[in-house]
Amino acid sequence: MTTEAAIDRFLASPSLAESTRRAYAADLRRFGGWLEQHGTTVEEIDVRVLVDYASELGRARNGLAPATIARNLAAVRSFLRFTLGPTRVPDASLGPRRPQRLPEAPKREEIELIVDSLDGDGPLALRNHALVELVYSAGLRSAEAVGLDLADVDFEQEHVRVRGKGGKERVVPLGEEAAHVVARYLREARPELARGANDALFLSTRGRRLDTSTLRRLLPHPHRLRHSFATHLLEGGADLRTIQELLGHSSLSTTQIYSHVDARRLRRVYDSSHPRS
Repeated sequence: MTTEAAIDRFLASPSLAESTRRAYAADLRRFGGWLEQHGTTVEEIDVRVLVDYASELGRARNGLAPATIARNLAAVRSFLRFTLGPTRVPDASLGPRRPQRLPEAPKREEIELIVDSLDGDGPLALRNHALVELVYSAGLRSAEAVGLDLADVDFEQEHVRVRGKGGKERVVPLGEEAAHVVARYLREARPELARGANDALFLSTRGRRLDTSTLRRLLPHPHRLRHSFATHLLEGGADLRTIQELLGHSSLSTTQIYSHVDARRLRRVYDSSHPRS
């Protein structure tokens, strides 16, 4: 079977979603053309051939972004697994490492403007203010915030019990400002929203547990507040291991996207403290 025929057969597979089929088609035509130029058939493909192709994709003259290269190689792997069987496809990492970028985090002044814009006295205004303040104060994911129950906020112990990904629980300190606005919401707004027995901390106008779409309407990218939480703590002197626990990351490697923030802080400490800085 020719390479072109093998590619056509793979692309005709009913297991491929239409969007995947369209994305893979151009990538595999590129691969097929490269094989033809080098006089290589599909049956002759081994790890050496794949490494050479990955190197070709990564050459500066191609101008391909790491994400594009990764997609090309994913298409090739899927094609080869389908055509040759999974045992013929090497597990070696072939593509370039995609750089981890710290998502843009609002500065403290921007956070103040966001919170101030939600100020108001009505039940919904008080709820929205408390919700956003708590997301930033405790570094919560959207789903974690709306998943909170009344018993999860402990004003006496000054902490919030959070259920994160995979059902993992963590305890996060409750900041003074967040405690103030959440207490005011519970006192002045939640009773007007409640309809019967519902343990949810944040309620909709129908008295039901709030969903994440409400938070997204208030803030198009609510996850940025979580990044601000981590960034501002690091800038204030917290270490990465503490940030890992507060964010609920299972691995420190996930938290290390903030490491360059920590490096800037350490440089400031060094410059101000070391006699030969």
